[in-house]
Amino acid sequence: MSKKGRLIVVSGTSGAGKGTIIGALMAEHPDEYVLSVSATTRAARVGEEHGVHYFFLSHDEFDAMIERGEFLEHAEYVGNKYGTPAKWVEERLNEGRDVILEIEVQGAMNVKKQYPNALLIFVTAPDAESLKSRLAGRGTETDEVINKRMKRAAQESDDIDAYDYIVINDDIEECVKTVHSIIVSNKCLKKNN
Repeated sequence: MSKKGRLIVVSGTSGAGKGTIIGALMAEHPDEYVLSVSATTRAARVGEEHGVHYFFLSHDEFDAMIERGEFLEHAEYVGNKYGTPAKWVEERLNEGRDVILEIEVQGAMNVKKQYPNALLIFVTAPDAESLKSRLAGRGTETDEVINKRMKRAAQESDDIDAYDYIVINDDIEECVKTVHSIIVSNKCLKKNN
């Protein structure tokens, strides 16, 4: 019987580079990690595919999954719903795979209640000005949405203390190496062996 996989939660402010970091981790270490695919009610961005980047659902479909208890966690973020399909995650963990969840703070706190040994990593931009510049640079959101995301980022900073590690993304290559090192080091802790 293989050892159960590890649950790794990566959260952070919108625009901090979570997706870029996780994408690089997956590309550099494809046999070590598997990325959980979340469900969302938000519209797909250019280049995003259903079932690959997210499961894009209507509000009614999402609510039906909540009613059936099919999410490990779910939350609303800036007007859209996001959730982690529980069955998919459990299957991967039971296969001995390390599963990375890219979820927001509220969801991370819910996961930590169910999986006390989950590793929580918070990614942030070096400062508010960098964050706003990154959000605007996407070219996918209105000024109103950017302002909502900036306000939300300030609120999320209140929950940073609940995370095991905080990583400042000021250099993407170094940040990817740091996150990978954190995960490897955490696996070596006596309590995890």
